[in-house]
Amino acid sequence: MTSELDIFVGNTTLIDEDVYRLWLDGYSVNDAVALRVRSGILEQTGATTGVLQSDTMDHYRTFHMLERLLHAPPKLLHQLIFQIPPSRQTLLIERYYTFDEAFVREVLGKKLSKGTKKDLDDISTKTGITLKSCRRQFDNFKRVFKVVEEMRGSLVDNIQQHFLLSDRLARDYAAIVFFANNRFETGKKKLQYLSFGDFAFCAELMIQNWTLGAVGEAPTDPDSQVDDMDVDLDKEFLQDLKELKVLVADKDLLDLHKSLVCTALRGKLGVFSEMETNFKNLSRGLVNVAAKLTHNKDVRDLFVDLVEKFVEPCRSDHWPLSDVRLFLSQYSASVHSLDGFRHQALWDRYMGTLRGCLLRLYHD
Repeated sequence: MTSELDIFVGNTTLIDEDVYRLWLDGYSVNDAVALRVRSGILEQTGATTGVLQSDTMDHYRTFHMLERLLHAPPKLLHQLIFQIPPSRQTLLIERYYTFDEAFVREVLGKKLSKGTKKDLDDISTKTGITLKSCRRQFDNFKRVFKVVEEMRGSLVDNIQQHFLLSDRLARDYAAIVFFANNRFETGKKKLQYLSFGDFAFCAELMIQNWTLGAVGEAPTDPDSQVDDMDVDLDKEFLQDLKELKVLVADKDLLDLHKSLVCTALRGKLGVFSEMETNFKNLSRGLVNVAAKLTHNKDVRDLFVDLVEKFVEPCRSDHWPLSDVRLFLSQYSASVHSLDGFRHQALWDRYMGTLRGCLLRLYHD
């Protein structure tokens, strides 16, 4: 009895996107085969279950061999073992480093260490993401962090250069690195309504305005240890923020600031009476947040403080987002009319970023 077997020989590595997604999602070969059968692939192709099993195993072997190259994406581009078209290389890299929103929210701001990695079992159970996928995503975060944490220059550019990610994904990783380095608290119950996108938006503003790299303050000494320009907050800036305390400590300045804001917003704000009543408390909250940022714990609690001192009071008085935007704009701008205040540039650097963050954090 003879059997006929069709053989195709080629040197281009075939990548099945659907199987790659199943591998990235952490499914075993058997589970992946079952999911492929359920998708109707046997009916579409006329293949048998045995052929599908072999095809899936072959793809999984290829992905396992490619994984060590994906850990350092430039190596994938320059290796000669796998003949993969550039467009497919880009797809492999981008999808390997893509992460789940539910997973990143669980680890955002935590130290990327063995201690956090021990929690991945619980995170997998909570999110429904396979443990294998959780480990891949965590290891990706840790790998990127270790490569770029002490590099000079733009955090986003460094990530793109060393991991060949798209601009959007590189910006997301920059936010993850920035939050891990500064250990911002994101897990408290009152912050659970915020998405990763909300935090990433704020991270980008802070990187652009509150870090050493933001103001081009690169050290003149080539042997200086201050290498991570976009990763660390500008300590001198944080120290200077204590100067803003005069805005609420000086009763005359506080009263004048309130008068200027109220005059400008009278008849324009739907919650004017609530704003007028609570102005001093809101102002003290925003200024005191700035004055406390010299302490690491208060830096970590930045988002907790912003929600407690501003978002929650405004939400309890039912401020619409449009009124919040109008108030913050006038609150920030009116300081320039305070004759006794001498820290305008410092105020603008602080409030320019804070205003953007507060508007993103405020969900009316």
